[in-house]
Amino acid sequence: MDKTDILSLSLEELSAKILEMGEKKFRAKQIFDWLHIKKVTEFEEMTNLSAQFREELSRNFYINRLIIKKRLVSKIDNTVKYLYELSDGETIESVLMDYKHGAALCVSTQAGCRMGCKFCASTLAGKARDLLPCEMLSQMYESERDSKKILDSVVLMGIGEPLDNFDNVVKYLKILEESGFSLRRVSLSTCGVVDRIYDLAKLKLGVTLSVSLHAATDEKRSQIMPINNKFGLKELMKACDDYFAATGRRISFEYSLIEGVNDSEESAAELISLLGGKNCHVNLIPVNEVKEREFRKSPYVERFQKILLDAGLNATVRRTLGADINAACGQLRRESKKL
Repeated sequence: MDKTDILSLSLEELSAKILEMGEKKFRAKQIFDWLHIKKVTEFEEMTNLSAQFREELSRNFYINRLIIKKRLVSKIDNTVKYLYELSDGETIESVLMDYKHGAALCVSTQAGCRMGCKFCASTLAGKARDLLPCEMLSQMYESERDSKKILDSVVLMGIGEPLDNFDNVVKYLKILEESGFSLRRVSLSTCGVVDRIYDLAKLKLGVTLSVSLHAATDEKRSQIMPINNKFGLKELMKACDDYFAATGRRISFEYSLIEGVNDSEESAAELISLLGGKNCHVNLIPVNEVKEREFRKSPYVERFQKILLDAGLNATVRRTLGADINAACGQLRRESKKL
């Protein structure tokens, strides 16, 4: 008999399984707390359950774990980059970042990515597969065990497009919420999968939507982000407006500044024209330089920011963390694939 992935079960699903086993429903909450609050890795650690019941759980379920294949620690700011190995040998990355408000983890949602953004290392080898809820949760739990830190926030900005793995990501978020982790502390980054933005808005989960924009005209954006050929800027902006209207959550627009591509005064004016009047935040990012790509960091980040601020747009420059360990996602997995 195949064992069931217990970490990927919602509390309702776990309760149904426990009732099928002839146990009381309250046992499900006990098990759920052991898994997602105490974050145990073995059924034997669930000491308020009988030995017989623990043995039965072991026969019917398994607790997913990730293997830390590589761990890099920044000497600059203590950022930790993890390369995790999954049960099938695939690899993913997570990045643990220290902020004044607490620890944040950048979580991957797919092994690889099929979106094809021209500046991104994660998409170079395409998508291998979607991650399961347990594999997203395990990135959090393993990083907490390893670092001895409790996560304050989560950003779904690692390898993969979260909305391309919609059902698994939503289930992960709901399990996370059931465990007591407020989804207002979660940011979900998308390159602009418009139909799924509408689906996410209907759920009203409270997560912050972070849209990878990177260009403010269809012509420029389509050159660096293939998704724009399917969902143009007009459709994307409409979806973002509707998301804000449905959830009350301000949209964050990510804008990687690439030398000679999208960092001119003209590009700033185009961005102001696109976003002016919206209740939003612009996060300016010096582009992550990838050796397989020709894109280089813009020397005009501060000038670009000033133009936006002078026009009344809320614009900040993302603090670069883990620069000495290439903390931006995709590169470590890429290197491991070459071994």
